[in-house]
Amino acid sequence: MPAIYEHRLTVTPRDIDVLGHVNNLVYLRWMQDAAVAHSAAQGWPTARYLELGAGWVVRSHTIEYRQPAFADESVLVRTWIANFRKIQSLRKYQIVRPADDAVLAIAETNWAFIGFEHQVPRRVPAEVTSAFSLVDPGSEPPLPRQRRASRDGRRMEP
Repeated sequence: MPAIYEHRLTVTPRDIDVLGHVNNLVYLRWMQDAAVAHSAAQGWPTARYLELGAGWVVRSHTIEYRQPAFADESVLVRTWIANFRKIQSLRKYQIVRPADDAVLAIAETNWAFIGFEHQVPRRVPAEVTSAFSLVDPGSEPPLPRQRRASRDGRRMEP
C-alpha cells in the first residue's frame, strides 16, 4: 500500500453551512474518515483495534483553511503518517479540489495510543507501527500550484 493514502469524496448538501460553503467541522470529519480508511487499508480496521483493546484518540488538530468547497464538488484528502513516538503519532493531510488543483486546507492531527479498558496511554505496538510507512518532510506530496482568481472570479494562471 502507498505511504500516502488518497481518500476521494463528493461534497454533499448536508456539508454546506449558512454561508454556502463546506462547514469547518466537515473538514474534521473528512480527516477522520481518511485516517480510518488509511488504517483499514494498511490492515488495521476498527475491528482489529477493538480486538487489540487499544487504539487511537485525537490529542489535537491543526487546520489551515485556504479555499472554500461547495456542494457537488469532488474533493481529495491525502493523508500520511509523519512520525511515531512512544505513545503517539503525527498524521498530516492535504485537502484539495482536483478540478482546479485548489488547496482547500492543510492539516495535521496528533494522535495518542490508549488502552480502551482504562483509557490510559499505551506504547504503540510494533505490529501497528510496522503496518505504516513514514513519510518524511522531503517526501511529502507538493502542494498544487495555486491559481489566482481575477476580479470577476475567472481563474488565472500564477
